[in-house]
Amino acid sequence: MTEQELQKFKYPIGPFDCPNNISTQQIEGWISILEHFPLRLENLVKNLSDAQLDTPYRPEGWTVRQVVHHLSDSHHHSYTRFKWALTEDKPVIKAYHEDRWAELFDSKFTAIDMSLLHLKAIHAKLVYLLKGLSEDDLERCFVHPETQSEVVLKKNVGTYAWHSNHHYAHIENLMKRNNWI
Repeated sequence: MTEQELQKFKYPIGPFDCPNNISTQQIEGWISILEHFPLRLENLVKNLSDAQLDTPYRPEGWTVRQVVHHLSDSHHHSYTRFKWALTEDKPVIKAYHEDRWAELFDSKFTAIDMSLLHLKAIHAKLVYLLKGLSEDDLERCFVHPETQSEVVLKKNVGTYAWHSNHHYAHIENLMKRNNWI
Protein backbone atom coordinates (compact mmCIF):
# COMPACT_ATOMS: atom_id res chain seq x y z
CA MET A 1 0.00 0.00 0.00
CA THR A 2 1.35 3.41 -0.95
CA GLU A 3 1.66 6.23 1.55
CA GLN A 4 -1.08 8.12 -0.30
CA GLU A 5 -3.45 5.14 -0.05
CA LEU A 6 -2.65 4.74 3.65
CA GLN A 7 -3.39 8.44 4.26
CA LYS A 8 -6.77 8.03 2.54
CA PHE A 9 -7.54 5.13 4.90
CA LYS A 10 -6.38 7.16 7.92
CA TYR A 11 -8.11 10.40 6.93
CA PRO A 12 -11.09 9.49 4.72
CA ILE A 13 -12.60 12.99 5.05
CA GLY A 14 -9.23 14.73 5.28
CA PRO A 15 -7.72 16.39 8.34
CA PHE A 16 -9.74 18.95 10.27
CA ASP A 17 -9.57 22.30 8.48
CA CYS A 18 -10.84 24.98 10.83
CA PRO A 19 -11.81 28.29 9.28
CA ASN A 20 -9.96 31.35 10.59
CA ASN A 21 -13.24 33.11 11.35
CA ILE A 22 -15.76 30.71 12.86
CA SER A 23 -19.30 31.95 12.27
CA THR A 24 -22.36 31.36 14.43
CA GLN A 25 -23.79 29.31 11.55
CA GLN A 26 -20.67 27.15 11.47
CA ILE A 27 -20.93 26.48 15.21
CA GLU A 28 -24.64 25.66 14.87
CA GLY A 29 -23.80 23.22 12.06
CA TRP A 30 -21.13 21.54 14.16
CA ILE A 31 -23.49 21.28 17.12
CA SER A 32 -26.07 19.66 14.82
CA ILE A 33 -23.49 17.06 13.76
CA LEU A 34 -22.77 16.32 17.43
CA GLU A 35 -26.47 16.14 18.23
CA HIS A 36 -27.24 13.56 15.55
CA PHE A 37 -24.01 11.57 15.62
CA PRO A 38 -24.87 8.95 18.29
CA LEU A 39 -27.99 7.79 16.44
CA ARG A 40 -26.23 7.87 13.05
CA LEU A 41 -23.42 5.72 14.47
CA GLU A 42 -25.80 3.31 16.16
CA ASN A 43 -27.77 2.88 12.92
CA LEU A 44 -24.54 2.21 11.05
CA VAL A 45 -23.18 -0.48 13.38
CA LYS A 46 -26.22 -2.04 15.05
CA ASN A 47 -26.49 -5.02 12.71
CA LEU A 48 -22.79 -5.91 12.56
CA SER A 49 -21.75 -9.35 13.74
CA ASP A 50 -18.95 -9.88 16.25
CA ALA A 51 -16.68 -10.91 13.37
CA GLN A 52 -17.46 -7.67 11.55
CA LEU A 53 -16.98 -5.61 14.72
CA ASP A 54 -13.58 -7.23 15.14
CA THR A 55 -12.46 -6.25 11.62
CA PRO A 56 -9.87 -3.46 11.39
CA TYR A 57 -11.03 -0.47 9.35
CA ARG A 58 -7.58 -0.31 7.72
CA PRO A 59 -4.38 -2.36 7.74
CA GLU A 60 -2.81 -2.11 11.23
CA GLY A 61 -5.77 -0.01 12.37
CA TRP A 62 -8.31 -0.40 15.10
CA THR A 63 -11.27 -2.70 14.78
CA VAL A 64 -14.77 -1.29 14.44
CA ARG A 65 -15.34 -2.30 18.08
CA GLN A 66 -12.25 -0.35 19.19
CA VAL A 67 -13.35 2.69 17.18
CA VAL A 68 -16.78 2.73 18.82
CA HIS A 69 -15.25 2.46 22.29
CA HIS A 70 -12.65 5.10 21.37
CA LEU A 71 -15.40 7.52 20.35
CA SER A 72 -17.07 7.08 23.73
CA ASP A 73 -13.79 7.59 25.61
CA SER A 74 -12.65 10.54 23.51
CA HIS A 75 -15.93 12.41 23.57
CA HIS A 76 -16.18 11.92 27.33
CA HIS A 77 -12.77 13.59 27.62
CA SER A 78 -13.93 16.39 25.34
CA TYR A 79 -16.99 17.09 27.47
CA THR A 80 -14.79 17.31 30.56
CA ARG A 81 -12.41 19.67 28.77
CA PHE A 82 -15.30 21.99 27.91
CA LYS A 83 -16.36 22.04 31.56
CA TRP A 84 -12.82 22.75 32.76
CA ALA A 85 -12.41 25.62 30.31
CA LEU A 86 -15.74 27.10 31.39
CA THR A 87 -14.92 26.94 35.10
CA GLU A 88 -11.18 27.62 35.23
CA ASP A 89 -8.86 30.15 33.62
CA LYS A 90 -6.98 28.42 30.79
CA PRO A 91 -6.68 25.06 32.54
CA VAL A 92 -4.02 22.63 31.44
CA ILE A 93 -6.02 19.55 30.55
CA LYS A 94 -5.05 15.95 31.17
CA ALA A 95 -3.98 14.20 27.98
CA TYR A 96 -4.40 10.47 27.62
CA HIS A 97 -2.86 7.74 25.48
CA GLU A 98 -5.79 6.87 23.23
CA ASP A 99 -3.76 4.14 21.52
CA ARG A 100 -3.16 2.43 24.88
CA TRP A 101 -6.80 2.83 25.90
CA ALA A 102 -7.84 1.13 22.64
CA GLU A 103 -5.69 -1.87 23.55
CA LEU A 104 -7.33 -2.42 26.94
CA PHE A 105 -9.55 -5.49 27.18
CA ASP A 106 -12.75 -3.48 27.49
CA SER A 107 -12.05 -1.71 24.19
CA LYS A 108 -11.09 -4.92 22.43
CA PHE A 109 -13.75 -7.32 23.70
CA THR A 110 -16.73 -5.57 25.31
CA ALA A 111 -20.04 -5.30 23.50
CA ILE A 112 -20.43 -1.89 21.86
CA ASP A 113 -23.85 -1.28 23.44
CA MET A 114 -22.30 0.35 26.52
CA SER A 115 -20.34 2.83 24.45
CA LEU A 116 -23.30 3.57 22.19
CA LEU A 117 -25.42 4.35 25.25
CA HIS A 118 -22.62 6.43 26.73
CA LEU A 119 -22.27 8.40 23.48
CA LYS A 120 -26.00 9.17 23.52
CA ALA A 121 -25.76 10.42 27.11
CA ILE A 122 -22.53 12.39 26.77
CA HIS A 123 -23.62 13.97 23.48
CA ALA A 124 -27.00 14.93 24.98
CA LYS A 125 -25.19 16.66 27.84
CA LEU A 126 -22.58 18.23 25.54
CA VAL A 127 -25.13 19.53 23.03
CA TYR A 128 -27.29 20.98 25.82
CA LEU A 129 -24.21 22.74 27.21
CA LEU A 130 -23.02 24.00 23.82
CA LYS A 131 -26.42 25.41 22.87
CA GLY A 132 -26.37 27.54 26.02
CA LEU A 133 -22.91 29.04 25.58
CA SER A 134 -22.40 32.71 24.82
CA GLU A 135 -19.86 34.06 22.33
CA ASP A 136 -17.64 34.93 25.30
CA ASP A 137 -17.93 31.36 26.61
CA LEU A 138 -16.91 30.01 23.20
CA GLU A 139 -13.78 32.21 23.31
CA ARG A 140 -12.58 30.51 26.51
CA CYS A 141 -9.81 27.98 26.10
CA PHE A 142 -7.83 25.18 27.63
CA VAL A 143 -4.16 24.35 27.21
CA HIS A 144 -3.10 21.02 25.76
CA PRO A 145 -0.07 19.76 27.73
CA GLU A 146 1.67 18.05 24.80
CA THR A 147 1.76 21.12 22.55
CA GLN A 148 1.28 23.88 25.16
CA SER A 149 -1.17 25.37 22.68
CA GLU A 150 -4.37 27.09 23.70
CA VAL A 151 -7.49 25.43 22.28
CA VAL A 152 -10.42 27.82 21.94
CA LEU A 153 -13.76 26.17 22.71
CA LYS A 154 -15.43 27.20 19.46
CA LYS A 155 -12.66 25.43 17.56
CA ASN A 156 -13.04 22.41 19.83
CA VAL A 157 -16.71 22.18 18.81
CA GLY A 158 -15.54 21.83 15.21
CA THR A 159 -12.81 19.39 16.13
CA TYR A 160 -15.28 16.99 17.69
CA ALA A 161 -17.82 17.36 14.90
CA TRP A 162 -14.98 16.46 12.54
CA HIS A 163 -13.85 13.63 14.85
CA SER A 164 -17.37 12.17 14.75
CA ASN A 165 -17.51 12.25 10.95
CA HIS A 166 -13.90 11.07 10.65
CA HIS A 167 -14.49 7.82 12.54
CA TYR A 168 -17.95 7.35 11.04
CA ALA A 169 -16.27 7.40 7.61
CA HIS A 170 -13.70 4.82 8.77
CA ILE A 171 -16.48 2.39 9.62
CA GLU A 172 -18.72 3.24 6.67
CA ASN A 173 -15.87 2.89 4.16
CA LEU A 174 -14.93 -0.52 5.59
CA MET A 175 -18.55 -1.63 5.34
CA LYS A 176 -18.75 -0.47 1.72
CA ARG A 177 -15.44 -2.15 0.77
CA ASN A 178 -16.65 -5.43 2.28
CA ASN A 179 -20.17 -5.15 0.83
CA TRP A 180 -21.77 -5.08 4.29
CA ILE A 181 -24.04 -2.25 3.20
